[in-house]
Amino acid sequence: MKRIGMLTSGGDCQALNAAMRGVVKTLLNSSETVEIYGFLDGYKGLIYDKRQMLTGKDFSGILTKGGTILGTSRTPFKTIQDPDENGLNKVEAMKQNYYKLQLDCLVILGGNGTHKTANLLRQEGLNIITLPKTIDNDLWGTDMTFGFQSAVDIATDAIDYIHTTAASHGRVFIVEVMGHKVGWLTLNAGMAGGADIILIPEIPYDINKVVDKIEERDKKGSRFTIIAVAEGAISKEDAKLSKKELKKKMEKNPHPSVSYEVAAAIQKKTGREVRVTVPGHMQRGGSPCPYDRVFASRLGAEAGKLILDGQFGFMVGYKNREVVRVPLEDVAGKLKAISPDASIVQEAKLLGISFGN
Repeated sequence: MKRIGMLTSGGDCQALNAAMRGVVKTLLNSSETVEIYGFLDGYKGLIYDKRQMLTGKDFSGILTKGGTILGTSRTPFKTIQDPDENGLNKVEAMKQNYYKLQLDCLVILGGNGTHKTANLLRQEGLNIITLPKTIDNDLWGTDMTFGFQSAVDIATDAIDYIHTTAASHGRVFIVEVMGHKVGWLTLNAGMAGGADIILIPEIPYDINKVVDKIEERDKKGSRFTIIAVAEGAISKEDAKLSKKELKKKMEKNPHPSVSYEVAAAIQKKTGREVRVTVPGHMQRGGSPCPYDRVFASRLGAEAGKLILDGQFGFMVGYKNREVVRVPLEDVAGKLKAISPDASIVQEAKLLGISFGN
């Protein structure tokens, strides 16, 4: 008998259900008898013992379903060891609920913050296996995270749709893409959608260089310019500020996001009409694309095999087109950012794409 707990934590994304299905189908196709407990709404379910006992039927027909059948929530790692409003020790509560159910393993699907807490539970003696989900593709130890390719498809569609109206009106259009700390999603969607300028957090931009690119296109007869901006993009001036100084400045910023700030600066310097489009949480929603369905299923199957093999303390990752087992301690607390010297950045520049630097 194997008793398995599962939870999805942090922001939702496409293919969470596909990944869980992969784990469960692998276990049910073995000779083991399996009990599956789904903890509801992320770590909150494990803390407060909100759960459902699940069967194979619960995982039937969910391969193409977006979101997560277990629900999810954000439980910040920086407060995970603080007592809750009633004085409850959250870490001890999670451990007690794990042992109360006599679980053999806890399968956790999540991103950076989720992996920090997962590694803490591993250090506390629990058997943990994790799966890498995030549309940001910023988890260390894996070349790809599920949800990323589906989000790229949606963000690319947004840029594609903007092209026709931008060309018709001869305007500068900004499409703001998700990505608070890293620019993988913006870079890939920008390249796929034919953006002329891509602004990402890893490469602080100079607004004058952005304007130079727009004016260069004007001189060549291009009526419009498409700019893909990551929500965490930052100017060279702001990049020099301390966290405290930047926070203080942002509190006084009249613009709702960096895209509107960039738009206002371009309009002031050029007199050109600038429009901003923000696809927002659409990028996390809908059905997973075929790539993510296959990818998440593969990772889920490997997680199931790890459980059957009695191998714990790993994230199931993806390296050089192969599914791999990555020690959790090597993943937690590390961010996979884009190097300004990365080959994909240099290739984008060869295509004439400006990064505003």
